[in-house]
Amino acid sequence: MLEDDSKEQISIGSDQEWLVDVWLIPLKMLDDDSRAIQLGAVAGMSVDDSQRSFVGDPLRMMLIGLEEDSRFPYVIESGGAAVGVLTLQSGAASLAGWARDESAWLLRGFLIDSRSQGRGLGSLAARAAVEEARKLTARLGGGQAGVVLSVNERNPAGLAAYAKAGFVDTGQYLGGSAGPQRTMYRELG
Repeated sequence: MLEDDSKEQISIGSDQEWLVDVWLIPLKMLDDDSRAIQLGAVAGMSVDDSQRSFVGDPLRMMLIGLEEDSRFPYVIESGGAAVGVLTLQSGAASLAGWARDESAWLLRGFLIDSRSQGRGLGSLAARAAVEEARKLTARLGGGQAGVVLSVNERNPAGLAAYAKAGFVDTGQYLGGSAGPQRTMYRELG
């Protein structure tokens, strides 16, 4: 299991503060039983109707990620529970409007379960994904310099979460099927 080194204290309401941590669980590195447990948790995740046009089915995304060599699917955990999913993919950065496929990891299939939203987990998980991409680049020797993603312009929560995680808006991308996107990038550093 891989933990993001950052923990963040966030305020909930006027008088409560919680220390939040995020773990990325790499599905490809688990044994069959552990993977089945994680996939069972993913199958129970829900997506708000307002977000359905931005994200796909979490279980389907994880299963596709397990089948393709270029994809590395992760379950996002916080407080001992599965709270979301994401995938890092090599050689596919142009799917987010990036000019050079091999120069960046593509962060895709990223969602936080609707019951866990509003706690800052999206930003923490996006930061953890960048750290994981750095480790994958070192281990696999791919030479990627950063992580790129596209986020729908009608998704202000996603735009804000990625910006908080250090991603920089590099311009509009019109290649997605769900309407205009913003391409965002963060160096591995």
